[in-house]
Amino acid sequence: MAGIFDNKPIAASARRGEADAPVAADAATCADCLAELFDPRDRRHRYPFLNCTNCGPRFTIVTGVPYDRPWTTMAAFGMCPACVAEFEDPGDRRFHAQPNACPVCGPQARLIDAGGRELAPPQPAGSAAAPADPLAAGARLLADGAIVAIKGLGGYHLAVRADDEEAVAELRSRKHREERPFALMVADLEAASRLLNAGERERDLLRSPGAPIVLAERRPDARVARALAPGAPELGVMLAYTPLHHLLMSDAALLGVEALVMTSGNLTDEPIAFGDADALKRLATVADAFLVHDRPIHMRTDDSIVRVVDAAGGHRTQMVRRSRGYVPDSMRLSPAPERALLACGAQLKSTFCLARGSRAWVGPHIGDLGSWETLRSFREGIAHFEELFAVSPELVVHDLHPDYLSTAYAQGRDGVELVGVQHHHAHLAAVLAEHGETGPAVGAIYDGTGYGLDGTIWGGELLVGGLRGFRRAGHLRPVRMPGGERAVTEPWRMACAWLAESAGGAVPELPAALAGAVEEHRWAAVGRLASDAALAPVTTSMGRLCDAVAALSGVRGEVSYEGQAAIELEAAADRTERGGYEILWEDGVLDPRPAIGALCADVAAGLSTGVISARFHRGLAAATVRACAELAAEEGTGQVVLAGGVFQNRILLESVSNGLLEAGLSVLVPERLPPNDGAISFGQAAVAAALSPGASSGTAARGRRQRSWPARRR
Repeated sequence: MAGIFDNKPIAASARRGEADAPVAADAATCADCLAELFDPRDRRHRYPFLNCTNCGPRFTIVTGVPYDRPWTTMAAFGMCPACVAEFEDPGDRRFHAQPNACPVCGPQARLIDAGGRELAPPQPAGSAAAPADPLAAGARLLADGAIVAIKGLGGYHLAVRADDEEAVAELRSRKHREERPFALMVADLEAASRLLNAGERERDLLRSPGAPIVLAERRPDARVARALAPGAPELGVMLAYTPLHHLLMSDAALLGVEALVMTSGNLTDEPIAFGDADALKRLATVADAFLVHDRPIHMRTDDSIVRVVDAAGGHRTQMVRRSRGYVPDSMRLSPAPERALLACGAQLKSTFCLARGSRAWVGPHIGDLGSWETLRSFREGIAHFEELFAVSPELVVHDLHPDYLSTAYAQGRDGVELVGVQHHHAHLAAVLAEHGETGPAVGAIYDGTGYGLDGTIWGGELLVGGLRGFRRAGHLRPVRMPGGERAVTEPWRMACAWLAESAGGAVPELPAALAGAVEEHRWAAVGRLASDAALAPVTTSMGRLCDAVAALSGVRGEVSYEGQAAIELEAAADRTERGGYEILWEDGVLDPRPAIGALCADVAAGLSTGVISARFHRGLAAATVRACAELAAEEGTGQVVLAGGVFQNRILLESVSNGLLEAGLSVLVPERLPPNDGAISFGQAAVAAALSPGASSGTAARGRRQRSWPARRR
């Protein structure tokens, strides 16, 4: 067999037609292919790369258009006569299945070490599973506690058995991922049901063609390592979605392993590895072995993450991360832009969006644009989409934050007009446009950080407007953010800032809940820093308020990943508690100082963290409902949008949504796109389209509106 990294000739193929042919998302292995995979009489028995027109790789292998084999990474594999016969037979389910292959003519798997040396020879064509089979050998390594890097559809995973405390802890150490939860893979719904309390909606998502990671409540008797998802009430589980995964899980089950950790193949804050040479280099210090194959991946694509929430009057799918299995499905954009456009999104949870006519294509989750690798992935993804969908942007849209790398990229494009869109307006617009609405609506937009029109850090915003503009009708009380970005990883700083704000600026005493976590001299220094405008910028961030409450409650004073304090605060909440702290709504300001005082008194009185967390969530939800209802009445609209990363908090989302419905208001929540910054690019595109000269179906909010920056030629 040729080497996995050998160059092979690609058959010539003439391009034809417009580059707007549909490119489908990758689809999980269908039932018919699974039956063949495990049938000893079938010629594709135990073949890890079987597929048909109903399933298999699509987007991740496409190199160009039109979508046919020469313009995929399968171009190097000539079909054998048996596969050609299937491919040309209109009555066969492999008729024109572009990735069609079999053990005779298709890709092959190998088990190697970081140096590329063979650990198990390839399985002979048509043979039954044997100890030398690379998949069976990989399963044996996993059963013994090894860490194995596995090449999947859109990149590499790092796998380890999920019930092995030592192995999971070792993976955390090598990957430099201290506490963020790991995702799991299981073979089937029966195995998933032993880990999750999953309802029918979750079960439907698990077995859907997109095969996402589904977040659901963990069962108390779930057999997983404690280090798998510390502090999280949910587990993220996906079913095996490629033939290779199905075989691996089946072989592992024979060795007593029911669930595998299946996390992105990267080090913390890096993009997922997808090129073979790059993976061997970057993961050499993490993985003990590599289960690889010789079908190249053209587009890196992380696993998608979804959950089911009870919001907006029913059970809704909340997209936490939109990527494999959903990209590149297009979304409708109305009004349609007059010119083709590119929207560059934000800095965190980066995505981009290309739009032409009434169709918009949101790219896959890229991650945080904090490194050269993620920026390169961002640039390459845009270039690939421009070719696939024949979009040559004339208008480029960006966030107002001058330091975002996505903004810098936009400003570096030549021959285009630039439009800046305020961050929270983009959140509002994304939800409106997803639901085919133009406004006006009231928007409760709660997140961690967004550049405000006044140059301060917004994040607890009540907006009134639509696609064409907005008015900032209310916000969280401004507070200092001592140390700037350091407050994101050290929530105790925000606790200090809110106590100082409540005390009229005086340096507060170190609370008992933080006495063991923060040294007194550091606390005093930060208390003094809270009055320094240069070193403590002003923020209205709702995310930072949640951090402060988590610190004051004794949940967590420092975090190792974004949102950890708020996630653990939510997890601690006592769902039976009916009390709520008072958060005032006066003159357009949500003022949590009374809640901060009551919370501290309850901590001092020894009330449980669960009760304190529940009272905070209930108080914030009640104040949000009151503010939105009042603004809706003033503006004459019955529509409210809930968006921003804070609304990934299930308690807050469901409580606010249900309260608004009880008040007679209509509620829109994100479903096809995330509530977090993964939706910003689509919102930017919707705003720019509505503001284009030919757009006429957008409805502006009454009264004074804030508009995006005017377009300017580059």
